[in-house]
This record gives sequence, structure tokens and C-alpha cells, in this order.
Amino acid sequence: MAVASRLAVARVVSPDGSAASGRRGRQGFAVVGLPAAARRGRRRGGAVAASPPTEEVAQMTEPLTKEDLVAYLASGCKPKENWRIGTEHEKFGFDVETLRPITYDQISGILNGLSERFEWDKIMEEGHVIGLKQGKQNISLEPGGQFELSGAPLETLHQTCAEVNSHLYQVKAVGEEMGVGFLGLGFQPKWPLSDIPIMPKGRYEIMRNYMPKVGSLGLDMMFRTCTVQVNLDFSSEQDMINKFRASLALQPIATAIFANSPFKEGKPNGFLSLRSHIWTDTDNNRSGMLPFVFDDSFGFEQYVDYALDVPMYFVYRNKKYLDCTGMSFRDFMVGKLPQVPGELPTLNDWENHLTTIFPEVRLKRYIEMRGADGGPWRRLCALPAFWVGLLYDDESLQSILDMTADWTKEEREMLRRKVPVTGLKTPFRDGYVRDLAEDVLQLAKNGLERRGYKEVGFLREVDEVVRTGVTPAERLLNLYETKWNRSVDPVFEELLY
Repeated sequence: MAVASRLAVARVVSPDGSAASGRRGRQGFAVVGLPAAARRGRRRGGAVAASPPTEEVAQMTEPLTKEDLVAYLASGCKPKENWRIGTEHEKFGFDVETLRPITYDQISGILNGLSERFEWDKIMEEGHVIGLKQGKQNISLEPGGQFELSGAPLETLHQTCAEVNSHLYQVKAVGEEMGVGFLGLGFQPKWPLSDIPIMPKGRYEIMRNYMPKVGSLGLDMMFRTCTVQVNLDFSSEQDMINKFRASLALQPIATAIFANSPFKEGKPNGFLSLRSHIWTDTDNNRSGMLPFVFDDSFGFEQYVDYALDVPMYFVYRNKKYLDCTGMSFRDFMVGKLPQVPGELPTLNDWENHLTTIFPEVRLKRYIEMRGADGGPWRRLCALPAFWVGLLYDDESLQSILDMTADWTKEEREMLRRKVPVTGLKTPFRDGYVRDLAEDVLQLAKNGLERRGYKEVGFLREVDEVVRTGVTPAERLLNLYETKWNRSVDPVFEELLY
């Protein structure tokens, strides 16, 4: 069976509610294809029939090979003129009267309201609305009800920021009528884990049971963190390698600039980015700084080898998530997965498995930057500007590779561990992370200038942070000690979308 035909078979549905067909949607995710008649006759508040994830249209009749898995990643290569920008951002919903986290009933009311008023299609799982889809955009729920927009692949940062603004307008319009606000912060500032609602999504139940077995902070990651991610394309295997190395080395720099999670359960938590620190003890089999990316042998095949060795979470069969935690995808490939004995995985199973790996930079058929805390809307536009300026400009990318070429594994790991505590004031060699950030920010601006879309203005939001060395988290801590009289409650107004 040819790789191309395997790819065609496998594009059905991924388990986070992203429906799939042969047509590409958000980078790496395909969008559901409604028949023309259905599109013409559709009214507001339709439902995406292919969600939650369904089984494959055809069972595999021969085993996938490692070459198939490598080819799947390599199929993301595209010429520069087709490169796009994808953003994903999460936010905390809260009751404006009590500041308490919103319940699933309130969340479903907001999803239904968005569907009715703004013509989003609902994504259903066992009778519950768990997300929305509109064109190439998705709204999904994180385990504790964090509201996530996965944006469409867009050409310019102007389009990206317009998409963010449109989404926040819609969410506010529906939320305000229900007494619900949304908070741009990296960690839940006030409420303990026991007060966070649990969303009715099958994959999260499996993760919730598994997390305490592999780390002490996994449940905090699931239920009390929010992040912003940027997804970018590559043209070739070498381009992927260059972008992966540059972005992985600089991920702690982005963590510092965007650090925005200094509170926990009503008081300072000892970190500037508690969200980032949490990943250091969530599940080290599937997170971290991936030192092998800097090996001379690194490429698509080496990432496949890494991913094959990451323990599985689940497979989805007969409309049920089957708990496969700790199992081996390599066993699955030879029909020896105990939960589905004799069955062979499809590429859809492989794509699902890739979504359960959480390093600081993640490879799918595009590259995900995963190191930044959630924040207010201007910063939602600044983060993609930062990475586009660095990675979509050849000169800036090469400058980053040259700058970081002699950084050791130990230095990269030191930055990963210390930046969540000390931010831009973290010592590095004969200076500080702030010095690195100044150089990197200038390279990002230069890259955006050369792109020629007048996008440099989106970086103004972080100019002051880098110039002063005062992270957003430190500004919040100062407010807490002064104007807020040692209360975190005002942050719900300060960072309200």
C-alpha cells in the first residue's frame, strides 16, 4: 500500500474534536467537508457530524512502517509562498460576581450562544457540546474548562490579530450577558484544584487518572494553566531542523518575555511563570527540551523514533476512548496492543498519538512553539510576531543559529529550569537573559521589516518588558504588594479580556 494512499485513508478525525477529510484546514488539521447541499441549507447552530472522532473509513490491511510515519511528517514541507501563521490561545472563564471558575453548564451556554449568534458548528461528544468549528477555526475546551481558540492558518500578522479581536468580541458579547468574564493569565490565580470543574471529554478522564502516576504537577497542568502557542511551517527537512533548533534554544527567552503566572491560590507562588515550571514535573517521558534535536543525526526519522517511545494515552474505537496509558505504539504497529489485539494502527492513530506529546517545541506537519504563558490580547498578537520575525526570515534565523550554536545541553536546561523563577534577570554566561532578549527582539524586528507587511508594530507590547527587564509577572506582583493591598482579586479586572 503506497504512502500516499495510506495518507488518504487516515484523514478522518482527531480526538480533540478536529474533524478531518482529505482537505487541509488549520496547519496539520483537516476540516470537515460538508456537502454543497448541506452548506446551502444550513442554518445557525449546525453540528459537525464527524465529531467526536470516529473510526477509520477502512481498516489497515498491512502494518504501517516507520517510513510511513516519517513520510507523514515530511508531507508538511511546503514552499515559502505557502507558509502560514497559526495561533492557539487559552483563557480562564470566571463568574464576574464570585470570580469562581465557570461550570460546564455555563460553558455549554456560551458555546451554544456562539453557535446561535455567530454561526459556529457544534462539536459533540456523547451528547455534550465540547467545541465549535467555523471554517478553519476551532474553539475547544481544555480539561478545566479553559477556552481555546485554534486559529486558521493566515498569511500575515494583521490577519492573525484581527482573528484574535473577532474571537474576543464574540466571546465577550455572549459571556457578558451571562455574567461571565475571561482572564488572560498563565495560571489560575485564586482557586484550588478541587474547585476546578472537569470537562466531559473522554481523553481527559484517561489523562486525569494517569497524570499522578508520572509526575506531581500533571493535574495542575491540565486544570489550572493557560498558554499561547504559535504554529509555523517549514520548506524542507533541513529547514525544519534549523527552525526546531533555533526555537527550542530560544523557548526560555520567550518564556521570560511573556512570563505571566505569578499567583496561586490567592498569593504569590514563588515563580514568574509557574505554568512553565509545572511542565518540569508533569511527565518527563513526553515533555522537556529534547536534547537530541541538536544531534548531527536529527531529522524527521529521529523525531519519529522519539515519538514511538513516548507511552500512549489512548485509542478511539467504537465511539469510546480505550485507556492505553503506558502502552507502546511500537507494539501497536505489529498488532500487539492488548486493548485492540490484532488491530493495526492507521495514520490517524499516529496523528492522535503525536497530539499527546508535550515538549517545549513540538513537531507535527508544522512546528509548535509552546513556551509562553497566556496573557492579554495585545500579547496574543506579539507572540506570533516574535516567532515569525525570527523563523520566517532567513537572515534572522541564521543569526539565531549562529548565536546559539555553542550553547551546551546543560546551559539550555539551566535556562529551562531557572527562567520560570527569575525571568529576564536569569544570569547567562557573562550577562543576563535580558541581554539575550534585547538581541533576539532586534532580530525579530529586522525579520518583520524584511517581510514587508508593516508588522513590526505588533512587537511594541514587549518592547518595554525587554528594555526594563521587568516581566509582566513582576508588574503584577508589584501591583499585588501596593495598589491591590495583597489581594489577587483585582487581577480579574486588570487582565479581563
